Amino acid sequence: MHGTTVHVADVSVSVVPVARGWLALAVASLIIAGLLSLAVVVGRLPWISAWIADPGFFKRCLVVHVDLALVVWFYAFVGGLLAAGVRQPGGWTGWAGPTTAAAGVCAMLGGALVRGAEPVLANYVPVIDHPLFLAGLGLFFMGLLVSLVAMLARPASSALVPATALVALRGAAVAIVLAAATWIAATAGMPPGLDAWTRYEFSAWGAGHVLQVANACAMLGVWFWLAERATGRAVICANTARWLVTALLTPHFAMPLLTMRGTLNNLYHDGATQLMRWGIFPVVLVVMALCVRHLVRHRDAGDAARGALLAGFAASAGLAAFGMILGVCIRGSNTLVPAHYHASLGAVTAAFMAVAYLVAGPGPAAKAWLGPRLQLVLYGAGQFVFALGFAIGGVHGLGRKEYATEQHVRSFGEHAGLIVMGVGGLVAVAGGVWFLVLVVRGMVRWRRGPVAS
Repeated sequence: MHGTTVHVADVSVSVVPVARGWLALAVASLIIAGLLSLAVVVGRLPWISAWIADPGFFKRCLVVHVDLALVVWFYAFVGGLLAAGVRQPGGWTGWAGPTTAAAGVCAMLGGALVRGAEPVLANYVPVIDHPLFLAGLGLFFMGLLVSLVAMLARPASSALVPATALVALRGAAVAIVLAAATWIAATAGMPPGLDAWTRYEFSAWGAGHVLQVANACAMLGVWFWLAERATGRAVICANTARWLVTALLTPHFAMPLLTMRGTLNNLYHDGATQLMRWGIFPVVLVVMALCVRHLVRHRDAGDAARGALLAGFAASAGLAAFGMILGVCIRGSNTLVPAHYHASLGAVTAAFMAVAYLVAGPGPAAKAWLGPRLQLVLYGAGQFVFALGFAIGGVHGLGRKEYATEQHVRSFGEHAGLIVMGVGGLVAVAGGVWFLVLVVRGMVRWRRGPVAS
């Protein structure tokens, strides 16, 4: 890939079928998550809510919405990108993972329909405390882990995924496996007789922190991919990328060991927090600086897709930097916390949206890339304003996880924060819907050409 430019028209129709399966599951999860969020809003209307006697139904929809939008979307997409870059086995073997994961998502959706099942709004991975939903969540991760472990052992085979990006995507896969090991250790160290919220909150606490490392690692891989695709030149060599990914991952191998005194011990809870606070941002800032320098040095290179790819990188890097700044400002349990993680997770989503156009692209024509460029600008701006509104409210003391009558809005700053948040949220949602329209249209193009074996 070094010194060359890969054209979207040459590769978007040659994504391997297994990668297509993972990517389709990721995009479908976003669509269903959007429909579930709409159901939560519409279901509050008096003439509709009167028909639904189970008040927990909408909270269950909220749980599934969050898991689809922040778990299935992220990690199925990582599986798809990794599958696009490594050699796949013949026959049905490669399909075992995505098929199992898809069955798990169906079971999770079924869990939302189980009357009386208790929704547990725990951090990182909220759940519905019912065997159907829990089995579905387990199947999704089982299918994902089986595929990722297998793909870690396979050689690179595609010109579509640059070598530096593939290194970081493999690192993300390692982090996901490490998160699973952390969850097993935390579950084993859980004392009996706990209430549902404590059990699910603490079992997923350390694993959830490691999953944020996987998100960061995948985002860095996409940054390498976008910068190389935009300029035709690699940002750094694969060996340097490997050292950076190793520096990002190594501290977090201590995470399963933090459970040695028990899952409810402060060593586990505070240790996970400190690892995330200090163990992610240094490498992210280094890679951000390398990519910016590379893009400035080669600002005259590129083709029709360059504008959209730069917009995607700018949206992602800008949100990531904003998320770091907000994280430093947190001083308690207020809406600065969701401001931080909405900016940080928005950075990952913006990067994934941009690279999605390279595997399900609109074509080589310049006018075909105008839509993706505007969509990425719209989403990035909306997510920034959305997080900014949360931050304004948090600075003025607006409490987090407070809704309806629980929420006490007293000052002008709190009102202003909520208004800014609402405007930004609407813009971000519009950008998200536009992305789904464009990427599904691009995925239809997969049927028009041969696929790679």
